Amino acid sequence: MTVVTISRQLGSLGCEVAQAAAERLQFRVVYREVINEASRRAGVPDVALHTIDELGLLGIKPTLEQQHAYHRALVQVMNELADEGRYVIVGRAGQAILHGRTGALHVRVIAPMHLRIERLMQEHGISAEAAKAQIEASDRSRRSFLRKFYASDWDSPDLYDLVINTEKIDPRAAAAILCEVLSRQNADPNSEKLHVCID
Repeated sequence: MTVVTISRQLGSLGCEVAQAAAERLQFRVVYREVINEASRRAGVPDVALHTIDELGLLGIKPTLEQQHAYHRALVQVMNELADEGRYVIVGRAGQAILHGRTGALHVRVIAPMHLRIERLMQEHGISAEAAKAQIEASDRSRRSFLRKFYASDWDSPDLYDLVINTEKIDPRAAAAILCEVLSRQNADPNSEKLHVCID
C-alpha cells in the first residue's frame, strides 16, 4: 500500500504541504495520533509529552527504558499505517522507520533559515532572536531523535526521495509535485527509486 512520510524543518510549511498533498491524494494526515498511540501501547504517557515538547519547556525526562518501549511501539504503529496505506505521516522518523519499504515516498520540506525565522515571527508574534532559538532547538531535537533511536542522519539526502524548498514553492505547488512523483513511482514500483530535488 502507498504511504507518504513528511520530514520538515520548523518554519518550512511542512504541515501545510502534508495537508495539501493529503487533500489531493484523498489520504489521511497523521501526526500526533502516532505519538499518542505509540505511547499508549507502550504504557508511557510521559514520553508522548516529552516527544511533543521539542523545546524542552515541560522538563519531562522519561527513562531510557521508557523511551525504548515507546520507540518499539512507534515502529509497530508506523508499519501498521504503511500496511493499511493511504496515509501522509508527518514526522516521527517515518523516513527512517519505513526506509526501503515498497510503496513509501519519503519527502523532506525545507526552507532557508532567514525565511523560517520570518515565518515564526509572524505566526507567533515573537522576536527574531526567539524565533531563531526555537528553530535551532527544534533542529537539534530532530537530529538527536533520529541519531539516537534509528542511527540515521536527519540531514542525509539518502533518507528522502524528494526534497522541496518552500522559499519559492508554495504548499499547494509542493503538494502537486509530490503527487506527480508518487504517481510516477506507483506507475512502475519495480523501477529504480526516483530522486528529485526542487529548489
